[in-house]
Amino acid sequence: MSTDPQEKEIAPRDQYTHGHHESVLRSHTWRTVENSAAYLAPHLVPGLAVLDLGCGPGTITVDIARRVSPGRVVGVDVAAEIVAQARGLGIDNGQENVDFLVADAYALPFDDASFDVVHAHQTLQHLVRPVAALSEALRVLKPGGLLAVRDVDYGGVTWFPALPGLTEWLDVYHDVARYNGGEPDAARFLKSWVRAAGFTDVECTASVWCFASDAEREWWGESWAVRATESAFAAHAIEAGMADVDELRAIASAWREWKLDADGWMQMPHGEVLARKPE
Repeated sequence: MSTDPQEKEIAPRDQYTHGHHESVLRSHTWRTVENSAAYLAPHLVPGLAVLDLGCGPGTITVDIARRVSPGRVVGVDVAAEIVAQARGLGIDNGQENVDFLVADAYALPFDDASFDVVHAHQTLQHLVRPVAALSEALRVLKPGGLLAVRDVDYGGVTWFPALPGLTEWLDVYHDVARYNGGEPDAARFLKSWVRAAGFTDVECTASVWCFASDAEREWWGESWAVRATESAFAAHAIEAGMADVDELRAIASAWREWKLDADGWMQMPHGEVLARKPE
């Protein structure tokens, strides 16, 4: 794998590896500032204008809106059905300072210097041109504005017990994500991508998601067991010739075996970067 931050600018397609199957949204709607953007939380003060890039179903976006009210928050995503769901979440929560739009990360529909903060959680790993998207984030930020990006590094995911089916899952996931033009180990590239896009004052941290309790294993393990056979991940794996139906069923079985093991444990490391647009 190349470490050149520009090399990921050339890839065959932009495809969201997970898709929007119910099993995927089940995990995405768990996300909040506390469990997915704690590194950004101290900077979320009332009155800010914030853009949430790749907002998904909007749970983090709405949480940000609560924290910066009466500031303005906009969540954008390429999937119209997910934007509609996020908009409904904002209405259900009575959060009048948040809006959601369908938008392209490479050509945002905002004027230069429109936002104080641009946030992206688990977005850059799915983009063919992450540096181009970050350059667009730089454009819409005000001088001195803050970029906050967080992404997983699948190469650092570890678990117990050592089930061969989960090793196969991780191999297939890496292959499918890269087939779709993404970078599943994005965390380790974040600093280089951010610097290549022209940001300064770069501050890097890391944190993990850990799934170990009975409830966490049930939720996470069953989510991935279903994804392995029913989501866009499964369709892409078959389309690309990286796994067949029987292999995907074996992966699903491994996830269910893991979730039922009282000693089961998994960690997913994430890289986090805060950076500034030059004044």
